[in-house]
Amino acid sequence: MNDLSKKIEKARELSWKRFGKSVIFYLPGMFHYNGINGKYPAISITGNQCALHCDHCRGKILESMIHTATPAHLLEVCMKLAEKGNKGVLISGGCDANGQLPWDAFIAAIGEIKKRTRLHISIHSGLIHRETALRLKQAGVDQALIDVIGDDTTYRAIYHVPFGVSRILSSLEALQHAGLSIIPHIVCGLDYGLMGGEKIAVEMISRFDVKQMVIVSLMNIPGTPIWKSPPPSAEVVADVIAEARLRLPDTLISLGCARQRGNTRLEILALDAGVNRMALPAEEVIKKAKSYGLNIRYQRTCCSVWEDFSDETW
Repeated sequence: MNDLSKKIEKARELSWKRFGKSVIFYLPGMFHYNGINGKYPAISITGNQCALHCDHCRGKILESMIHTATPAHLLEVCMKLAEKGNKGVLISGGCDANGQLPWDAFIAAIGEIKKRTRLHISIHSGLIHRETALRLKQAGVDQALIDVIGDDTTYRAIYHVPFGVSRILSSLEALQHAGLSIIPHIVCGLDYGLMGGEKIAVEMISRFDVKQMVIVSLMNIPGTPIWKSPPPSAEVVADVIAEARLRLPDTLISLGCARQRGNTRLEILALDAGVNRMALPAEEVIKKAKSYGLNIRYQRTCCSVWEDFSDETW
């Protein structure tokens, strides 16, 4: 058994000891599986607009989201989504040149959504100040998703920002100060498929009270500068997952949906490393989970959602 295999086995045993032999598989709102759709759609409050034009996205991810450019439209859309039986929404959008989203204009509408519906609300916070984080918490936001990058050079080159990862740390501090549930995301291979500060990002996250984190890997999105770059290997990503488990033994770890499609090897290794949650699992992974004797649940939301909406089937 090589060093990585030993590390993965150790991570799996630690995960099962802390959380039990179980796994939840997720179907996010923007995906369909055998005719079944998720019940947690993503909404962009900036349409397709993003000032950063990050090399790995260029706003392409925003295109698949529901667009609500005004607070009134956001409220209207969320009311209709609630009526249709959706469990919640992920409110996202593009950033300005400072890496921030226009939350100030939408906070009152978010508060109204929470008053008038039972929707669970996640946000992609972007970089954020304490005052804004506090107001979002008071409005009823349930959790804040934030990308954590561990390397200044990668951050500046890919996100086109003039500052470093200290801004991310400040945002994590603001979210924790506000009492918002933080769901950090690490993108493996963000630097054109090369690994850099991913394990440093794990260390950064370990400084905070994080009950759950998500690990993903570079997606090859057509029309972006990165799209022809090979993503990191399954083994490299599994190493980061195992590292996260060993550093954060009390934190739930998800393999998120933003990853190379069809990489069953990655999904199997993630399961071997003891991930507690996984979005869009292949059938082979479900079979492997059964062979491990895991208690399997299914949930039609983002894998970052803390609330338990799971069931015995999709």
